[in-house]
Amino acid sequence: MLSNMEFVRQSLELNLFFMRIAKEHAIFLEAGLTSRDYRLACQADMLKNEFTQLLMETIRLSEGIISPETANSGELVTNLTLSSERQTEFYSGIKIDSNITKMELNLVQYRYDSDQLVRTVTMLNHRAMAAAKRIAVFKSRLLNDVLTCKTFTTNYPLLIDHVLREAKFYLRMLTKLQNREELDLVREAVYQEGFWNRIMAEHAKFIRGLLDPTEVKLFDTANDYGTKFDKLTQEARDLTQNIGLLPEVSERTLDTTVGIRDFKKQGTEGLINCTIRSIAYPLLGDHVVREANHYIRLLKGYKNINRD
Repeated sequence: MLSNMEFVRQSLELNLFFMRIAKEHAIFLEAGLTSRDYRLACQADMLKNEFTQLLMETIRLSEGIISPETANSGELVTNLTLSSERQTEFYSGIKIDSNITKMELNLVQYRYDSDQLVRTVTMLNHRAMAAAKRIAVFKSRLLNDVLTCKTFTTNYPLLIDHVLREAKFYLRMLTKLQNREELDLVREAVYQEGFWNRIMAEHAKFIRGLLDPTEVKLFDTANDYGTKFDKLTQEARDLTQNIGLLPEVSERTLDTTVGIRDFKKQGTEGLINCTIRSIAYPLLGDHVVREANHYIRLLKGYKNINRD
């Protein structure tokens, strides 16, 4: 069973990462809708506001709690987040509260918890689970409407399915924390590598599809990463039959994830500086950089498990 200290720290770190991810999912879904579906856009905007509020509360609770590894990983915010938010707000007209980004950039690390904080974080997780369920329902309905030609969106159906899976993954992790489960670290590593490798493969394919046809070199690089992560996804699935290969697969996955992270970062800089031709919002670029940074931190932890 997790100690109070670990429960609080892991909960806040999970929420700091996924609440921002969920908030941005709502922005991307809203931005992809046409004026005809303004009611759906309003629902997406309300979800954005809900996760914005939850994230702000989480940041305030996180002062002095989160680990240096998480704080310095680049998964919560990057040096490109503020610029990408401002530019995406300018392009889309969707209000994005950048004050919470400034708050996160100045988070203080490490202090101990109290009984009151444990109760507060437990309630925060409960509210986060309710919000995650609401956004999952919204995504599921939107995907169904798109697939049955009831709604048009500029987002790929696979992207909507992709963000739906991430919402369900967030719920899974919150549920385990609320139950104070201590994870089987090897089995969890295998599960998460299968999950995140598929996510990384799809990121590469989304990047490929959002580039202007003239960006041939970037297209080819993105396509190559999609192929690499498809292979790594299958290798991760095969680990259930041969767990002894975990260290080898994790090492290859870490190298490839660092590579795609750097590619995404360069692409985000290009979107901000208007040197890349694309139909992607800069915030989408920073979003996928942070997800890669999150995965890199996990993979580095898996290497420690493997040595143990």
